[in-house]
Amino acid sequence: MNQPPANPARFIAIQKVRRNEPLTAQDLAELERIFIEAAVAAPEDLERVRNDGGLGIFVRSLVGLDREAAKHAFDQFQCERTLSANQIEFLNMVIDYLTERGVMDPRLLYESPFTDFDAMGVEGVFDNAGVVELIGILEEVRRRAAA
Repeated sequence: MNQPPANPARFIAIQKVRRNEPLTAQDLAELERIFIEAAVAAPEDLERVRNDGGLGIFVRSLVGLDREAAKHAFDQFQCERTLSANQIEFLNMVIDYLTERGVMDPRLLYESPFTDFDAMGVEGVFDNAGVVELIGILEEVRRRAAA
Protein backbone atom coordinates (compact mmCIF):
# COMPACT_ATOMS: atom_id res chain seq x y z
CA MET A 1 0.00 0.00 0.00
CA ASN A 2 1.26 3.47 -0.84
CA GLN A 3 1.97 5.74 2.07
CA PRO A 4 1.30 9.46 1.73
CA PRO A 5 4.41 11.62 1.92
CA ALA A 6 5.44 12.46 5.46
CA ASN A 7 5.46 16.14 4.57
CA PRO A 8 3.44 16.94 1.44
CA ALA A 9 4.51 20.62 1.66
CA ARG A 10 7.96 19.72 0.34
CA PHE A 11 6.40 18.62 -2.92
CA ILE A 12 4.62 21.96 -3.18
CA ALA A 13 8.01 23.66 -3.51
CA ILE A 14 8.95 21.36 -6.39
CA GLN A 15 5.58 21.97 -8.06
CA LYS A 16 6.11 25.73 -7.73
CA VAL A 17 9.43 25.35 -9.54
CA ARG A 18 7.77 23.35 -12.33
CA ARG A 19 4.81 25.73 -12.63
CA ASN A 20 6.94 28.89 -12.86
CA GLU A 21 5.55 30.23 -9.59
CA PRO A 22 7.79 32.54 -7.55
CA LEU A 23 9.67 30.81 -4.75
CA THR A 24 9.79 32.04 -1.17
CA ALA A 25 12.65 31.66 1.28
CA GLN A 26 10.60 28.89 2.91
CA ASP A 27 10.33 27.06 -0.43
CA LEU A 28 14.10 27.23 -0.92
CA ALA A 29 14.69 25.96 2.62
CA GLU A 30 12.37 23.03 1.93
CA LEU A 31 14.19 22.22 -1.31
CA GLU A 32 17.47 22.19 0.60
CA ARG A 33 15.97 19.82 3.17
CA ILE A 34 14.80 17.50 0.38
CA PHE A 35 18.33 17.24 -1.01
CA ILE A 36 19.96 16.76 2.38
CA GLU A 37 17.41 14.23 3.68
CA ALA A 38 17.62 12.22 0.47
CA ALA A 39 21.40 12.22 0.91
CA VAL A 40 21.95 13.48 -2.62
CA ALA A 41 23.69 16.68 -1.54
CA ALA A 42 25.83 17.81 1.35
CA PRO A 43 25.55 21.34 2.72
CA GLU A 44 28.75 22.33 0.86
CA ASP A 45 27.21 21.05 -2.41
CA LEU A 46 24.18 23.24 -1.82
CA GLU A 47 26.42 26.23 -1.14
CA ARG A 48 28.13 25.66 -4.48
CA VAL A 49 24.72 25.44 -6.21
CA ARG A 50 23.65 28.70 -4.53
CA ASN A 51 26.77 30.40 -5.87
CA ASP A 52 26.20 29.01 -9.37
CA GLY A 53 22.78 30.61 -9.86
CA GLY A 54 20.67 29.26 -7.05
CA LEU A 55 18.90 26.17 -5.88
CA GLY A 56 15.64 27.03 -7.65
CA ILE A 57 17.38 27.25 -11.02
CA PHE A 58 19.25 24.02 -10.32
CA VAL A 59 16.04 22.18 -9.43
CA ARG A 60 14.29 23.66 -12.47
CA SER A 61 17.12 22.37 -14.67
CA LEU A 62 16.44 18.88 -13.27
CA VAL A 63 12.64 18.84 -13.39
CA GLY A 64 12.02 21.20 -16.32
CA LEU A 65 9.16 23.63 -16.70
CA ASP A 66 5.57 22.44 -16.99
CA ARG A 67 4.50 22.77 -20.66
CA GLU A 68 1.37 24.75 -19.78
CA ALA A 69 3.42 27.12 -17.61
CA ALA A 70 5.91 27.59 -20.46
CA LYS A 71 3.10 28.32 -22.92
CA HIS A 72 1.43 30.66 -20.45
CA ALA A 73 4.63 32.70 -20.12
CA PHE A 74 4.26 33.60 -23.81
CA ASP A 75 0.48 34.21 -23.87
CA GLN A 76 0.67 38.00 -23.97
CA PHE A 77 3.56 37.91 -26.46
CA GLN A 78 1.40 35.87 -28.84
CA CYS A 79 -1.74 37.95 -28.31
CA GLU A 80 0.04 41.22 -29.11
CA ARG A 81 1.04 40.21 -32.63
CA THR A 82 0.06 38.07 -35.58
CA LEU A 83 2.73 35.41 -35.84
CA SER A 84 3.89 33.78 -39.06
CA ALA A 85 4.27 30.00 -39.29
CA ASN A 86 8.06 30.39 -38.82
CA GLN A 87 7.57 32.55 -35.74
CA ILE A 88 5.13 30.06 -34.23
CA GLU A 89 7.54 27.20 -34.89
CA PHE A 90 10.42 29.22 -33.39
CA LEU A 91 8.37 30.02 -30.30
CA ASN A 92 7.33 26.37 -29.95
CA MET A 93 11.00 25.41 -30.04
CA VAL A 94 11.68 27.86 -27.20
CA ILE A 95 8.77 26.36 -25.24
CA ASP A 96 10.11 22.85 -25.88
CA TYR A 97 13.52 23.91 -24.60
CA LEU A 98 12.03 25.40 -21.44
CA THR A 99 9.88 22.32 -20.88
CA GLU A 100 12.94 20.10 -21.04
CA ARG A 101 15.59 22.26 -19.37
CA GLY A 102 13.60 24.69 -17.24
CA VAL A 103 15.46 27.89 -18.07
CA MET A 104 17.08 29.26 -21.20
CA ASP A 105 20.01 31.60 -21.68
CA PRO A 106 18.89 34.17 -24.30
CA ARG A 107 22.25 33.76 -26.07
CA LEU A 108 21.01 30.36 -27.25
CA LEU A 109 18.51 32.17 -29.48
CA TYR A 110 21.51 33.02 -31.70
CA GLU A 111 22.74 29.41 -31.98
CA SER A 112 21.58 26.25 -33.70
CA PRO A 113 18.84 25.05 -33.87
CA PHE A 114 17.43 28.60 -33.65
CA THR A 115 19.71 29.79 -36.45
CA ASP A 116 18.13 27.13 -38.67
CA PHE A 117 15.23 29.58 -39.08
CA ASP A 118 17.50 32.49 -39.98
CA ALA A 119 21.26 32.95 -39.83
CA MET A 120 20.72 35.90 -37.45
CA GLY A 121 18.79 33.72 -35.02
CA VAL A 122 15.95 35.39 -33.16
CA GLU A 123 16.70 38.79 -34.75
CA GLY A 124 15.99 37.36 -38.19
CA VAL A 125 12.65 35.92 -37.07
CA PHE A 126 11.18 38.73 -34.93
CA ASP A 127 11.38 42.51 -35.08
CA ASN A 128 13.40 44.39 -32.47
CA ALA A 129 10.43 44.85 -30.11
CA GLY A 130 9.64 41.14 -30.34
CA VAL A 131 13.25 40.20 -29.59
CA VAL A 132 13.35 42.48 -26.55
CA GLU A 133 10.06 41.09 -25.25
CA LEU A 134 11.04 37.47 -25.88
CA ILE A 135 14.33 37.92 -24.02
CA GLY A 136 12.45 39.65 -21.20
CA ILE A 137 10.14 36.63 -20.88
CA LEU A 138 13.12 34.26 -20.68
CA GLU A 139 14.68 36.45 -17.99
CA GLU A 140 11.41 36.48 -16.02
CA VAL A 141 11.16 32.68 -16.20
CA ARG A 142 14.72 32.48 -14.81
CA ARG A 143 13.99 35.10 -12.13
CA ARG A 144 10.99 33.14 -10.87
CA ALA A 145 13.14 30.04 -10.43
CA ALA A 146 15.94 31.99 -8.76
CA ALA A 147 13.70 33.48 -6.05
